[in-house]
Amino acid sequence: MHLRHLGKRRNSSHSPRTGSALKKRVGAAVVAAASVLGVGTAVAPVASAQDNRTILRAGCSISDYESWLQDCNVRSEAMGQDIKVQIKPAAQGGDAGLYLLDGMRANDDWSGWTKLGHGVDLFADDNVTVVMPVGGAAQFYTDWQQPFSGSNGPKNPKWETFLTQELPAYLKQNFQVSPANNAVAGISMGGTAAMNLAAWHRNQFKQATSISGYLNPTWPGMYTGLQIAMNDTSPGARVGDMWGSPIDPARFRNDPMWHAPNFAGMPLYLSAATGIPTTREDFIQDPLGVTVGVNLEWMSHNSTTRFEVASRLAGASVTTSYPLTGVHNWPYWRTELQRARPQILSALDAGGAPAPFGCATGCLGFSGPVSIGEAFAPQS
Repeated sequence: MHLRHLGKRRNSSHSPRTGSALKKRVGAAVVAAASVLGVGTAVAPVASAQDNRTILRAGCSISDYESWLQDCNVRSEAMGQDIKVQIKPAAQGGDAGLYLLDGMRANDDWSGWTKLGHGVDLFADDNVTVVMPVGGAAQFYTDWQQPFSGSNGPKNPKWETFLTQELPAYLKQNFQVSPANNAVAGISMGGTAAMNLAAWHRNQFKQATSISGYLNPTWPGMYTGLQIAMNDTSPGARVGDMWGSPIDPARFRNDPMWHAPNFAGMPLYLSAATGIPTTREDFIQDPLGVTVGVNLEWMSHNSTTRFEVASRLAGASVTTSYPLTGVHNWPYWRTELQRARPQILSALDAGGAPAPFGCATGCLGFSGPVSIGEAFAPQS
């Protein structure tokens, strides 16, 4: 595998690194490049821990978000196409991986955990590879029974196969991520998927985080609610094409509540706000957006608290965070990932720098202040 070293300056709008830190990275790249030029073989040397983030991997390009992030095209034979995955290599070349899953309105060009969630910035200096699959709006990161009839995204969604078989093989070969040392976190739709993936793939995931996820989708009324949400996000999408009829076994397989015993001994971080809006949500300017955010978060809160009880009884190691205020939006989700970070790194034995912002796990309180413009960015 041919590797080349990156020389692009990290985007200052996302990181405060300047001066001596930049010189050290450039110096490391120069030394490594000289080493490559002095070797008369076609095989690139193994990267040192110090310059691991500066190496451009096979099938990847430098992301316009910031220089540590790479936009990679990973082949999925199951879906019959390449899938874009945004990846931040581990700071010191460790083998831990963190999968960050998007919400219902997943963008086809970039993960919401970059421009809206800033997950890359939060874990930039940690010894964990951050893995963010792109696209899949309204597809729940699951293997669909029928082709997808929505307006965007893969037409033959086989996300579970991709995330648990195809992508791990690529990550092991190109980023040295162990198939057995990973965590998975998601918001909204991605929170549901994070718990399902962790439940059925314990050999891959050591920790799971759900923020505003729907953790009991077989609850009365949820199937109809999912259909409404999916069609609003990706017109034409049908929940029946995903998990079959309301009594199909696939529907129950994808309900974390039914498989709480699978989480025995696993560290879990669960969070959902109450759906009570704050002064940052402007009901006058955006009555529909606020109303939707309130109801979605209320639904998530109810299912998350039920799942918490079931998973605790099953023997999971559960940390919870239930802010007294907050609706279904990115400012709240961003804060909760900050709070989940210590548990994630501990489970992966990844270590890392202290959290640059946020508070300890298990926080209970009000959502932090943000601008109204942030509160309802076009992603959920």
